Amino acid sequence: MDPLNYILQKPMPTGKLAKWQILLSEFDIVYATQKAVKRQAMTYHLAEKPVDGEYEPLKTYFPDEEVSFIGEDIAKSYDGWRMFFDGAENFKGVGIGSVLVSKTVQHYPMSAKLKFPCTNNMAEYEACILGLKMAIDMNIHELLVIRDADLLIH
Repeated sequence: MDPLNYILQKPMPTGKLAKWQILLSEFDIVYATQKAVKRQAMTYHLAEKPVDGEYEPLKTYFPDEEVSFIGEDIAKSYDGWRMFFDGAENFKGVGIGSVLVSKTVQHYPMSAKLKFPCTNNMAEYEACILGLKMAIDMNIHELLVIRDADLLIH
């Protein structure tokens, strides 16, 4: 389950959820989940194809350092604003980030370091909220939200 779907579909929200539901109700949010590849897919692939004597390391040269996202091009199926977000927690702290992509494929990245302890799921929620606040500040009324598929709500 994901945070936006949880906020929008909760029948009797209270506290902050009620506030967010009211704030988001003025926007026509259409929700579509993204299909994900299991994280173990690369591990399984490498286990099935062991390294032999002809191994050549990957070239780390990346020709376009301005690119901030590589993935399936959904611009052909959806030409509006898009938001990508993710958050992570480790022993060094908690980092979150969001990227808004305009109709003209202009990228607006934002990242932050959280100054309070939290779980990975909480970091995901905060990253989503960061992106939504940025979209509201930019007066964006229609937004496709694309997230990491491993987010769980308990």
